[in-house]
Amino acid sequence: MEVTINYNGQAVAVEVTLEVYEFLDRADHKAENLSHEQRRHWDGRKFDEYIVATEGVGIYGETPEEYLCRMETLDELMAVLDTCTEAQRRRFLLYALDGLSYAEIGTICGCSKYSVRDSIIAVRKIFKDFFENRPHE
Repeated sequence: MEVTINYNGQAVAVEVTLEVYEFLDRADHKAENLSHEQRRHWDGRKFDEYIVATEGVGIYGETPEEYLCRMETLDELMAVLDTCTEAQRRRFLLYALDGLSYAEIGTICGCSKYSVRDSIIAVRKIFKDFFENRPHE
C-alpha cells in the first residue's frame, strides 16, 4: 500500500505493508477523535448525568469519626512498634513503607538479608500476637 506522510513539511509517498497502513489509519482516527474531544469543553457540553457523576464529584474529605479512627489505629500501630528493638523497627519500616527488598535493607543497615528477614518476621509476629489478643470491637 502506498501512504503519503508529511516529513519536514513535504508530502512523501511511501510503500508500506498492510499492518503498518492499518496502524497509521488507527493513529489518524485516534488523533482526530482527540482533537474533537479537546474542542469540547466542560462549559460547552450539554448536561449529562454521566459527566456529573464522574467529573462533578467533589474532593474527598474524611469525617471527624474517620479521622479519629485513623489516629487511634495509628497510635496502636506505633505502640506495637515501640515494643520492637530499634533495628527491627527500622528494618520493618524500610520494608513496609519504602518498599525496599531484604537485600537493599541489608546494604543500608550493614547486615545480611537473612538478618533483615528475621527482623521483619519477628515484627510481623508481634503484630499478629497483638491483633489476635486484642478484643474485637
